Amino acid sequence: MLGIFRGRRKFLAASLALLFIPSFTWLYLSIGNFQVKPLPLSSLEAQSPAPLSDTNARLSLELRIRAVEEENRALRQELSHPPRNSSASHTNGTSRGIQSRTHSEEGTSNNEGPKNIAVGNNSNCLQQQLVDKCETIHVAIVCAGYNASRDVVTLVKSVLFHRRNALHFHFITDSIAKRILSALFHSWMVPAVRVNFYDADELKSEVSWIPNKHYSGIYGLMKLVLTKTLPLDLRRVIVLDTDITFATDIAELWAVFHKFKGQQVLGLVENQSDWYLGNLWKNHRPWPALGRGFNTGVILLLLDRLRKVRWEQMWRLTAESELMSMLSTSLADQDIFNAVIKQNPFLVYQLPCFWNVQLSDHTRSEKCYKDVSDLKVIHWNSPKKLRVKNKHVEFFRNLYLTFLEYDGNLLRRELFGCPSEADPNSENLQKTLSELDEDDPCYEFRRERFTVHRTHQYFLHYEYEPSSDNTDVTLVAQLSMDRLQMMEAICKHWEGPISLALYLSDAEAQQFLRYAQGSEVLMSRGNVGYHIVYKEGQFYPVNLLRNVAMQQVNTPYMFLSDIDFLPMYGLYEYLRKSVIQLDMANTKKALVVPAFETLRYRLSFPKSKAELLSQLDMGTLFTFRYHVWTKGHAPTNFAKWRTATTPYKVLWEADFEPYVMVRRDSPEYDRRFVGFGWNKVAHIMELDAQDYEFVVLPNAYMIHMPHAPSFDITKFRSNKQYRACLKILKEEFQQNMSRRFGFAALKYMTAENNS
Repeated sequence: MLGIFRGRRKFLAASLALLFIPSFTWLYLSIGNFQVKPLPLSSLEAQSPAPLSDTNARLSLELRIRAVEEENRALRQELSHPPRNSSASHTNGTSRGIQSRTHSEEGTSNNEGPKNIAVGNNSNCLQQQLVDKCETIHVAIVCAGYNASRDVVTLVKSVLFHRRNALHFHFITDSIAKRILSALFHSWMVPAVRVNFYDADELKSEVSWIPNKHYSGIYGLMKLVLTKTLPLDLRRVIVLDTDITFATDIAELWAVFHKFKGQQVLGLVENQSDWYLGNLWKNHRPWPALGRGFNTGVILLLLDRLRKVRWEQMWRLTAESELMSMLSTSLADQDIFNAVIKQNPFLVYQLPCFWNVQLSDHTRSEKCYKDVSDLKVIHWNSPKKLRVKNKHVEFFRNLYLTFLEYDGNLLRRELFGCPSEADPNSENLQKTLSELDEDDPCYEFRRERFTVHRTHQYFLHYEYEPSSDNTDVTLVAQLSMDRLQMMEAICKHWEGPISLALYLSDAEAQQFLRYAQGSEVLMSRGNVGYHIVYKEGQFYPVNLLRNVAMQQVNTPYMFLSDIDFLPMYGLYEYLRKSVIQLDMANTKKALVVPAFETLRYRLSFPKSKAELLSQLDMGTLFTFRYHVWTKGHAPTNFAKWRTATTPYKVLWEADFEPYVMVRRDSPEYDRRFVGFGWNKVAHIMELDAQDYEFVVLPNAYMIHMPHAPSFDITKFRSNKQYRACLKILKEEFQQNMSRRFGFAALKYMTAENNS
């Protein structure tokens, strides 16, 4: 999470930056003719749409993206400075409150602002007044699997970007999506946002009897049972597909509920393709629908009324009847919704089509808008997604990409003027940060330890079950954008499961996604877990990254490596055999894999210990850090390793930092160490304090590949204060070890003093 600003001037600057960030969207969406009033699709069918200038749209979008990037960059720079003890900073010390307290969403009672000016796609004053600024808007989304969990984040970003109300998301998920999204929202810590999860697996029996040909599978039918799934005291909800992008405040859509009359319980946009007209091809026979039918990518549900009209019974009887002749659904829940509406047209309130501009092939979506200011919701409802054919698809794609790569940390802004539930995590964080001395020269180091980084686990599909013999091992490593090229090489050397934590910005995460999807090596591996830890702060949180990767290991053992090392061929199987040979299940051992390095970018990688020793003798290889940091690996005893044929024990020594295989329940890394220096040393010391035996494997090795120096090691070498703070952190860690382990830990302080 973020800290607090230093001084009123920086506070004011960041406040203005955040205040105007949403304005860029309104400006972007309102370029063109503001006088055009969008109408429902049916009323526009006889009209020909005015041409939309792709050139002007692209130009405006480019200007908007540059502006947002500049605002993001300026804001990050401001936020990188901790606060001084000012009255502004003490208003809210939690990292969650930085942008929140500097950007007023609705304003206080004294902050009226202009209310009668409609800009672009904003609703008019009357519609805005129908949604109280403190009213919570409820949104339901069905989400299952790794890809959908990744896609839904863009939808959430677009909603958060424009919103001015508290939000309550209701996710109907499988176990995979729940794990990913619960961790994401927990670490995102967005104010005035609540999240609930409902087990989709428990609902499968409700819809599994319906044959469905749609690519969404059984999850594409679960919107039918929302009246039964969602809480009984929830009266209304907006239901969205995961491939939706908002271009306006969702409160405008929420206000449409007030337009429902009589027995209307469903709000839907007319379908913009000819699917339900039955004329797409010869013998095309769709489900019955009212006219063109309705699309269920965006639905307004009056849950209390639906329950009163016995919705459950209504849709089941309709589905059973139609399936007698149709045999299966083609468009999942949409077919059944339309069949029910065909028999009961009084149930539906037709939304203007700009609330669901459907970008699938051969749709009439172009009739939904005459200008970009008309757009409110874009729906990528084709299996082709961004590759869909549409006259203005480039413009829509750029709008989508804006939110896809938008810095999610900037969405942690508070809503003013409305009471919100106290968040224990946020309160504890605020208390901890308030106890730090902002005048401490090492304040930035100490604050980084408590920074909550937004984390997206399993960014790509993962499918691996550990072997049944309880010997399986996962390679654990962390990296940033400049080390992506090492992933393929590691995958070629290590056939077992891998857990990687990647420190990336939102934009870099998308670059990584494209890189991975374009790699045959990476795409052929289903046993590599990629966990994105989003950038925040000025330090590389190396030990946090290691802990994130360790926490996702699902095998009994893990090999703690670094991304710059290539393990020897066959190391995976060798370590599994060592598990049995050294009785790892019943003893506390850390198996040491000797580390070597080369200064050559092109290396004939040794396929055996004999080849490695030959290259070592010729000077092609060296023991790791032999020239600059001998103490780090000296206890491995490379002289003994040259001739060893059986594993041998070594004792801990000061600054020992080998690469080891340990049980999954071994201690995590200490988060106080960030950037360069002592991050592995402290962990090995912890293992020794907990009575782990260090056992060197005689036929195992790994080789460090050359690369440019990291930014953190450059800071360490050039910044005297950096080195001074690291020394202080080391001393504090050792004192902490003494308190935890008593007399036995005194050797660490003694060894350090003698080194």
